Amino acid sequence: MVNESKDISTEEKILEAARKVFIRKGMTGARMQEIADAAGINKAMLHYYFRNKELLFETIFTQAAQKLFPKLNLIFESDLPLFEKIESFVASYMDVMMENPYLPMFVLGEMNQNPERFYKKMKNEMNFPKPDKFLAQIEQEVKKGTIKRINPLQLLMNIISGTIFPFIAKPMFQMHIGVNESQFHQFLLQRKKEYAAFIIDAIRK
Repeated sequence: MVNESKDISTEEKILEAARKVFIRKGMTGARMQEIADAAGINKAMLHYYFRNKELLFETIFTQAAQKLFPKLNLIFESDLPLFEKIESFVASYMDVMMENPYLPMFVLGEMNQNPERFYKKMKNEMNFPKPDKFLAQIEQEVKKGTIKRINPLQLLMNIISGTIFPFIAKPMFQMHIGVNESQFHQFLLQRKKEYAAFIIDAIRK
């Protein structure tokens, strides 16, 4: 039992160190030696727990997805009014992305390289969100006349893309506009509050 606890502690230490390195360097720029140094272990020990960087990154992604996806499913399946669902969706999504800002680029890369394998893994292992009830609710609100006529899938795409894009565009904001790390963090906190309001104002009748 002592060894098992020690193993769990070491693994968590590695994962926490890897998150910090991935935040600074991204998936491509991160190095296993740097992660080992940040975790206070040697590289051989790191490889004992995670044989390569890709497996380590996938483990972190899975943990983040297992944290985010159930929240999104609860929102989708709830009886909340549509506008409250949009607010909750944006807040939950951005909270997890702010903790793991390197994930959107990882997801895009995986989807482009092997979309079938990636989707199958998410669907089978991570309780992938099911937006059917949310999409039906949008259609109902359109019919009731409470929101403008819009294709439910288009609205869902607008919500998701607007929450993900800032993380993908971060280098552009930092290099071209001159936004530093602290300013970008404040921008994300502001966007978490304002983007849902922007979407709601755009569809409200």
